[in-house]
Amino acid sequence: MNVERLDVTAYTVPTDAPEADGTLAWDTTTVIVVEARSGTTTGLGWTYAAADTGSVVRDLLTRPVLGRSALDVQGTYEAMSRTVRNAGRPGLVACALSAVDIALWDLKARLLELPLLHLIGAVRAAVPVYGSGGFTTYHDTHLATQLNGWVHGQGIERVKIKIGEEWGRAVERDLTRVRHARTAIGPHAELYVDANGAYTRKQAVRIGQVLADQGVGWFEEPVSSDDLEGLRVVRDLVVCDVAAGEYGYDLPYFARMAPVVDCLQIDATRCGGLTVWLRAAALAEAHGLEVSAHCAPHAHAHPAACVPNFRHIEWFHDHVRIESMFFDGGLDPSGGTVRPGANRLPGHGLRFRHEEATPYRVL
Repeated sequence: MNVERLDVTAYTVPTDAPEADGTLAWDTTTVIVVEARSGTTTGLGWTYAAADTGSVVRDLLTRPVLGRSALDVQGTYEAMSRTVRNAGRPGLVACALSAVDIALWDLKARLLELPLLHLIGAVRAAVPVYGSGGFTTYHDTHLATQLNGWVHGQGIERVKIKIGEEWGRAVERDLTRVRHARTAIGPHAELYVDANGAYTRKQAVRIGQVLADQGVGWFEEPVSSDDLEGLRVVRDLVVCDVAAGEYGYDLPYFARMAPVVDCLQIDATRCGGLTVWLRAAALAEAHGLEVSAHCAPHAHAHPAACVPNFRHIEWFHDHVRIESMFFDGGLDPSGGTVRPGANRLPGHGLRFRHEEATPYRVL
């Protein structure tokens, strides 16, 4: 049961409308797909990053992976981690390592003919999700339609919108959009906001007080995630839960972040795959924190079912759209939860449809 091949491809998909948050605008999303093979069995992993991430897999990570036992995923992770030392881990390198690690976990579970959550050890059958989109480029009607689709169409009573427009220089517009979102979803659904680090500390505190009046319970990256002291200040002065962590590329990052937030976000497609994701969740538990999975919802469903201090998965619009376009075996979030492993398929249960993805291939 050795890993015999490691294949990588990348696909760039135009968004279905212009998208932006408080600090960035984009019109495409790129997914890097890794397939690890042992005999006739294939494990599937992926990440969302620049297409050059695929070159990292091909040029740096193939050698430490091939020939190793497909059952010893954590040992292979350590070998990859040592290999990339001089390349610099944060960013594309960590994303590449993450995609390979996810593929290896899936391969191991498929070889053992187990759903991934049972290989790891499940603590719950159903995993909560929240709808995420609400980009600052959306006009009010578009925003309301998206939010209504989640809350009233699919029964997902937790939704998030972007604020911090123009690097925090459009505060009144931000607050107007929050009020509009609250009107669209009604008084009972949970409303979250994500500033993507656009505000200063004092701005975030002032805005957080207004957000509380609108029943906003989650204030993501109110200041830059590099400003740990700023996160602590905002967390201590606002009612909303302060969340951050999506740019964690290694375990020490989460050790620094945990003392200054209310909920730790972890992204398995960035942090080092499921190997580090599970370690980071345990670290958060030691700090008395819950964790939330950032983006890439189908990569997180199975490990999320195995973590006792788990809050929810981000059902992110761009990634859900791509995963529904290219992957068989997608999960149904109706009612606000997904049930990984319910179909009893081995691994995470997903298959990549190369034929549908080929027109978008860039690597």
